[in-house]
Amino acid sequence: MGSLRRLGSVMMVGLLSAGLLVGCSDDGTSTDTSPVSETATSLGVAGFESLVAQDGVQIIDVRTPDEFATGHLAGATSLDVQSDFAAGIAGLDKNTTYALYCRSGVRSATARQMMLDAGFIRVVDLSGGILAWTQAGKPVVTG
Repeated sequence: MGSLRRLGSVMMVGLLSAGLLVGCSDDGTSTDTSPVSETATSLGVAGFESLVAQDGVQIIDVRTPDEFATGHLAGATSLDVQSDFAAGIAGLDKNTTYALYCRSGVRSATARQMMLDAGFIRVVDLSGGILAWTQAGKPVVTG
């Protein structure tokens, strides 16, 4: 049993040092603010805010155009995941970092996986979506 426990500890240290595990806050959202890699998935509000503040990061709102018009993150592009998303991402640079969000995190997780499957290498989504963003008191713009 001791050797199994040591093996588990060694594996955990290896995963942590490889950046494959991220921390979680008490509310279950990711607290990782490290640079995005191929292993990144979802970030909590604080990590997402840090990411989108970086130069070159492209923010994509994957909600419907009507939802986008009610309020979105500054600098976001509207690209509805439910309306020919594959064609919408076809012309995008696969080496750029993309930060995706939707209303609650479900559609953006789907969009993230679609982008990864299409060969994009740095794609994350906002855990909890714009609902978590606004509940944290973060700004949105309309129009």
